[in-house]
Amino acid sequence: MTNPMRQTPGLPTPPKGWPVGSYDTYEQAQRAVDHLSDNHFHVENLTIVGVDLMQVERVLGRLTWGKVIGGGIVSGAWLGLFLGALISFFSSDNPWVPIVYGVIAGMVFGLISAAIPYAASRGQRDFTSSMQLVAGRYDVLCDPKTAEQARDMLARLAI
Repeated sequence: MTNPMRQTPGLPTPPKGWPVGSYDTYEQAQRAVDHLSDNHFHVENLTIVGVDLMQVERVLGRLTWGKVIGGGIVSGAWLGLFLGALISFFSSDNPWVPIVYGVIAGMVFGLISAAIPYAASRGQRDFTSSMQLVAGRYDVLCDPKTAEQARDMLARLAI
């Protein structure tokens, strides 16, 4: 029989403590913790918790065949340059030959490896984006023993 109170190391655990401040942005919560640190509060008793998590996808632009091919060629050229330079260290002949062949082969490889997945998508996702995990608010939690002191110090920050 296992003990339900025993925590397994490395597994995520919910945060514990009393809320001493709630902020709209992470920067505000960070500023609050920094204020406590500047005033010699034991910050190891604090936890910043993002509440009401949202996955936000920001659309950056339209994806076209030109961008796909260009991106594939450029990324392939970088890979080919790296591999060609690596091989040229061990080459006794002209060191530029492996670099030139590496760049050309990398461009072809990059073009193919970018074009095939884009063609297979058949226009289902013709845009580029970036994903972010954002919280609706950020709470600063504190160990109950020192929560009142932290709350008082943060109240002075708002003044």
